[in-house]
Amino acid sequence: MSLVSRHRRGAEHDGIERVVADATDTAALARLCQGADALYNCANPSSYARWATEWPPMAASMLRAAEQAGVVLVTMSNLYGYGPVDGPMSEDGALAAPGKKGRIRATMWLDALAAHRAGRVRVTEARASDYFGPGFTDTAHLADRVVPRVLSGRTVRVLGDPEVAHTWTYVDDVARALVVLGTDERAWGRAWHVPSGAACSQRQMVEAFADAAGVPAPKVVGLPNWALRSLGFVSPGMRELGEIQYQFERPFVMESTAFTETFGVPPTPLDRAALATVRWWRGRDQSRVGESVAV
Repeated sequence: MSLVSRHRRGAEHDGIERVVADATDTAALARLCQGADALYNCANPSSYARWATEWPPMAASMLRAAEQAGVVLVTMSNLYGYGPVDGPMSEDGALAAPGKKGRIRATMWLDALAAHRAGRVRVTEARASDYFGPGFTDTAHLADRVVPRVLSGRTVRVLGDPEVAHTWTYVDDVARALVVLGTDERAWGRAWHVPSGAACSQRQMVEAFADAAGVPAPKVVGLPNWALRSLGFVSPGMRELGEIQYQFERPFVMESTAFTETFGVPPTPLDRAALATVRWWRGRDQSRVGESVAV
């Protein structure tokens, strides 16, 4: 397996060859795909502010590269394309997001699907809700703002209402789903929701981490809208969150039974996922202490 990125960074793995290339270089990607079964689009611009300028050329290039190389294009996506909805989201729901980020994600899939239906390329898409699990730090809501605070007993501050139901997707389940989508022809030509457990509020997730860690659940406080708007004046990242703030103010529930029923892959039980997450954070903290002592 080859991992293609602009920079040769990240943890090393015996089964992964790291290759430096630009996703917008179609010819280079097509050459790298020769002999492969699938091209996985797991890229993302470094910030929301860059989505409008960076996603269209990257997505178009990967679609063309998959077509030229004759490989399956598997895109790792999210739920932004649906926009605010009144009930659980399913794969046949309308991609009717009014916001910029949602429209970008919807267009990427519709372009790929059109190419598939025209017989030019085989495509599929995995959609997941907010990730959690080992390896996720500041890129996820249930990461450095939550788990380390649970372990230390500090107050956890979350976006929106800590009591509303929300689907969370365990990172190992994402990996299992991607393997299936790239190798099983039943998956091609449509989008699939990654198997995810029953929706839990942010408070319930904090309690699950506390149970896994064997510590008391800390206080959980929701950040009010006015606070987020105020932070948006000084933080471009927080300003961009305004478009998707609805996900944490009202139930945000994803239905994922289609994948499980078709491919026989269930979501990881929450207690196991929470335990693995806590163990990773504790191991990470211990390694940092070791590094500081060594210095």
